[in-house]
Amino acid sequence: MRLSAPVLKVLKGLAEYKDMSLGDLVEGIVLHAFENRTPFEPGTLDVIAKLKEVYGCSLSAEDAHKLAEDGEAGT
Repeated sequence: MRLSAPVLKVLKGLAEYKDMSLGDLVEGIVLHAFENRTPFEPGTLDVIAKLKEVYGCSLSAEDAHKLAEDGEAGT
């Protein structure tokens, strides 16, 4: 699985904040997505916004389809 460094830092920070492993956090996010449910409550979204600022993560959902593996063109 490829993740940009800022996204990974935000996820690691959130996992630490929630006192859980990074793997458990990612698995929970994916399971929520599989059921078209939001994985985060408003308070957690506030924490994520702060972590994104701290780690310089400017990526958003709109960027998801533009990202590509190193050496590949985005679609």
